[in-house]
Amino acid sequence: MKSKSCKVFTSVVLVACTLLAVSCQNHAISPPQAGWERLPEILARIKAPVFPDREFDIADFGAVGDGKTKCTEAFKKAIKACHQAGGGRVVVGDGVFLTGPIHLRSNVCLEVGKGATILFSDRFEDYLPAVLVRWEGRECYNLSPLIYADGCQNIGVTGEGTLNGQGKAWWSWRKGPGDPYRKSNNQNAKWAQDNVPLPKRVQGRKDFHWCPTFISPVKCQNVLIEGLTLIDGPFWNVHPVYCQNVTVRNLTIKNHGPNGDGCNPDSCRDVLIEGCYFDTGDDCIAIKSGRNNDGRRVNIPSENIVVRRCRMKDGHGGVVMGSEMTGGVRNVFAEDCIMDSPNLDRALRIKSNSV
Repeated sequence: MKSKSCKVFTSVVLVACTLLAVSCQNHAISPPQAGWERLPEILARIKAPVFPDREFDIADFGAVGDGKTKCTEAFKKAIKACHQAGGGRVVVGDGVFLTGPIHLRSNVCLEVGKGATILFSDRFEDYLPAVLVRWEGRECYNLSPLIYADGCQNIGVTGEGTLNGQGKAWWSWRKGPGDPYRKSNNQNAKWAQDNVPLPKRVQGRKDFHWCPTFISPVKCQNVLIEGLTLIDGPFWNVHPVYCQNVTVRNLTIKNHGPNGDGCNPDSCRDVLIEGCYFDTGDDCIAIKSGRNNDGRRVNIPSENIVVRRCRMKDGHGGVVMGSEMTGGVRNVFAEDCIMDSPNLDRALRIKSNSV
């Protein structure tokens, strides 16, 4: 017997499909021919990467789990050694490890043990130099995400441990004198509108930057993010950009800060999000593909996205498309999710804007 919440979810799906069909008819566009029969084919392509059986303990590279000693260099050295050896796991054991950004490399899995917490610095200077990101649908160089990879293959962030983004410091910065958040946002919008070359779109001063995302692989293939608890991320929590073959599984995400989205695939292909628990102050899952001029310039859709067996406790929307979706969104499947919280505004939501 279906629960009341399941019936509501099914009704929303039917309404959304009806609206899609009407929209297609009104614009003389043929409705999509593919449906649920495509799901097995898509799932068959989504395979989590497997890593060589080698371990590199960050303690052997100088990390101290006292919550006070900065371990940024220890993480960097361990990841480099793992990569140069041909891949494996960089292991974080018991303790609280303070660090700046962690940059992954190909064939490296960061494994955070059950008794471990990675405590990320709340000092903006620690996230320089700026790196390539897509921030709310527009490309620029900004502070590094807390965990970042660019152009890598076979990467992972796994384990039963905790990642603490110390978001409260970042959230308070947004309310600083002169509204620095709005200043940065307006500047990036102008850069994109004026087609300013990407190398000149650089943020990163104390009064001129955005909050970094938590985990953001960019232009990566074969990505696994699994098992961890993420708390108090500065901004969006899991944000793969231009990635292919991504598995996001069994995460617990708790973030009631501003723009604390749970998982936002952005111009990605073949993505599985399953078994996750979302307790967020914004959308639980928001599927994106760029914004306005910049979205049309890049022109990469998000497609073949599968969401299943997730629980959306709090948030603006359970499974959302947009609002930055200029590159297109297609083939999104959602099933067996629980969306029955009174603090969840909508189960399914499609967001766009007049531009």
